[in-house]
Amino acid sequence: MNVSWQRLTDQRLCLAAGLAGALLAAACASTPPPTASLQAARSAISHAEEADAGRYAAPELSDARERLAAANSAVDQKMMPAAQRLAEESRVDAQLAFSKAERAKAVAVNDEMKHSNSTLIEEMQRKSGDQP
Repeated sequence: MNVSWQRLTDQRLCLAAGLAGALLAAACASTPPPTASLQAARSAISHAEEADAGRYAAPELSDARERLAAANSAVDQKMMPAAQRLAEESRVDAQLAFSKAERAKAVAVNDEMKHSNSTLIEEMQRKSGDQP
């Protein structure tokens, strides 16, 4: 009786191990593509392009595009965790490019306003006869 109990236990152990392996394989294979992250990255890149990031933050925008391409490649290769990470990195790079572009434009506007103010002050002083 002890031998049959041992055989039954061995069979159950093998069945449990096989089932666990099948579940693990199914879990890995059924990881869905990171569609939302990919879309967020595309949207962030588009937003950065509209902000003229190609002119003011070209390296960051280029990094965002490269990472998005790598994320799409990872999806094609069924490497969903890597695709998720790359898509998120792409989104962050695009957001950085957008922020740098907006900052550069704001600095340019600020510099132009300073120059205009200086010109105005000079003109006022010249008309009033004051020296700067």
